[in-house]
Amino acid sequence: MPNYSYVAVDRHGQEKKGTMEAADRTDLTETLKNNGLTPVKVVEQSALFHKLDFSFGQKIKPRDLSVLCRQFVSIIQAGVSLKNALQMLAEQTENKILKEALLEVLADVEKGNTLSDSMRSQNHVFPELLTDMVAAGEISGNLEMSFDRMAVQFEKEAKLQATIKKATVYPIILVLASIGVVFIMLLFVIPQFIEMFAEVDGEMPAITLAVMNSSKWLGKNWYVVAILVGLAMFAYKTYYKTENGKIVIDRIKMRMPLFGKLVIKSTCAQFARTTGTLISTGIPMIDCLEIVSRIVGNIHYSKILMESREEVMKGIPLSEPLRESGLFPPMVYHMINIGEETGNMEDMLEKLADYYDEEVELTTQAVLAALEPMIIVIMSFIVGFLVIAVVSPISSLYDSIM
Repeated sequence: MPNYSYVAVDRHGQEKKGTMEAADRTDLTETLKNNGLTPVKVVEQSALFHKLDFSFGQKIKPRDLSVLCRQFVSIIQAGVSLKNALQMLAEQTENKILKEALLEVLADVEKGNTLSDSMRSQNHVFPELLTDMVAAGEISGNLEMSFDRMAVQFEKEAKLQATIKKATVYPIILVLASIGVVFIMLLFVIPQFIEMFAEVDGEMPAITLAVMNSSKWLGKNWYVVAILVGLAMFAYKTYYKTENGKIVIDRIKMRMPLFGKLVIKSTCAQFARTTGTLISTGIPMIDCLEIVSRIVGNIHYSKILMESREEVMKGIPLSEPLRESGLFPPMVYHMINIGEETGNMEDMLEKLADYYDEEVELTTQAVLAALEPMIIVIMSFIVGFLVIAVVSPISSLYDSIM
């Protein structure tokens, strides 16, 4: 189906912009009206534009969702009605996107829609996991427990993301700072020495000539480097949006020295935590696996979980396909096997998630401990090389004068 960008106005007079797939303009207009929006402008996007996806929409952080769930539980426990609770939450939140989404949910609830269906219509804000948990809470009549468990889920997710971010951001900052020092030397410091050396007769060392030529080239063609870096980032993002790109890049991530173990352990933690949360509300395992397969960040694990779902539907224990996949560590399928035999899967998954959360923390510390000195040594060598290239002719010049 073609993709359309639209500008519409909601019932509060607020302008809404977005993109949506539809069979044609009429279908899109009808969908917007059903969502309480009056279309003002509809433009069909080209297939290339849609594929490249230039959108930079803000995402709601797990920490914000955790706070929202905690507040919802507190308000409902105080005896406030669902509609008033949504109104209060919209007024309290400082996140504009979340505020608008809550108001849209409130409007749909006032029309008679269920809370879960209303939240699904705002799927750019509320994760599928949350809406599925809310739906389960509506069926069981225990909505508070669903939101309470999701608050814990998002808190753990936020902590996990922060741990992984710590393992990647700090080394990147070190590398960028070191590269910045090298560029400053090549663009500003070394050209000063080039002018000085140009006034002196004599043969320059090969190392000095190489650095001087690099400095001259970079001074004239720095924009070429910037363009190449930008194109490389763009090519990576575009390629990763394809299925083949996900297969190749996700496999590389899993096999990377140091970082590969971090990827595997964080995926296991997410799988165990999310599956345990879903099971706790009575969602069947086959549905849990389908949901989790869509939210794990690695295509290889997604495929294994969907294949495992097919096996579970045949009556085969979940631990068997996970063991045969070769992607999950023994700890995962052994703990799940214990849960299957004891009938206490929820508790086993929670313990498994806690174990891998701790493992992610320990692995992160190990990665940082290994990377920091390695990066410092490499960049010290590069900077030292530049310094030697500059000092060598100065030393030779001094010796000739003496």
